[in-house]
Amino acid sequence: MSRRAESTTGSEFLARKDLEFLDEIEVKTKGHLFRVDTAIRRELDGYSDSRFHDPLKYALEGGKRIRPLVLVLSAESVGCKDESVLDAAVAVELLHAESIIHDDIIDQEVSRRGRAAFHVRYGYSASLLTADFVFAMILAIAARYQDRRVATTISDSALRMCEGEYAEITIDPTIYKLSWDEYIDVISNKTASLFETACRLGGLIGGASKERLLALSEYGKNLGIAYQMHDDMLDWGTKDKITEALKRDGDEGSIVARLESMTEFYAKRAKESLSALEESRAKSLLDQLTDFSINRDF
Repeated sequence: MSRRAESTTGSEFLARKDLEFLDEIEVKTKGHLFRVDTAIRRELDGYSDSRFHDPLKYALEGGKRIRPLVLVLSAESVGCKDESVLDAAVAVELLHAESIIHDDIIDQEVSRRGRAAFHVRYGYSASLLTADFVFAMILAIAARYQDRRVATTISDSALRMCEGEYAEITIDPTIYKLSWDEYIDVISNKTASLFETACRLGGLIGGASKERLLALSEYGKNLGIAYQMHDDMLDWGTKDKITEALKRDGDEGSIVARLESMTEFYAKRAKESLSALEESRAKSLLDQLTDFSINRDF
């Protein structure tokens, strides 16, 4: 979770964020992130003889790791603190990496996180093959779990992410005004589904009751919606087709105000979902990560 000091990046509509709070979250989750990064490196080491090894390292370098982080914390919130969740955490981050490779090709992005986009670095053919290879890795990880719901949950997320991406590419912001309901539907599938999956997987592997599993899934879904809305505000003015279609023929100020209000609304709903969980450090960190998600400046 590296962050530029004294940053004022993002939309002009976003106020300066509480940098001290963001620093605290970074410190509190350092141990969890170390475990996740170690697990990712261990997984990649298993493919050290593969031609895909170096491209895989490039695809997985950097990033906030928030999806595997909420998975690990979700498991801990229902009493699971062993290493059994780390494989699933890696699978979630791999699915996220695969989606980024595809997204950057579809959106014709040339850079991400200050580096060349994957397809710019390795070419289109290698990018598509790497994304396929990553999905095969995810299948291999899912097969390690005896509970078939793990594989089903990952599969459902991948399907929904594709649905969301396909819905987005059919939108032409020059002729179509996106409704708020349609906007929520797209980001629920494209982004929030993986957050929901991460939290659900943590609950499944952690042996959560039906009630707590539902609570964690609802937390992840609402967190993911708030997270993407905040991303859209940070990227405001970059000609993103979704936000361009959302604000077509509308007053920009009022649209941003509503977007900010809705971000806070879904963050609040995410926090409320946690009420079904017993008090614990993991639950507290999930609550604080919700605030982080809508206060980050990157």
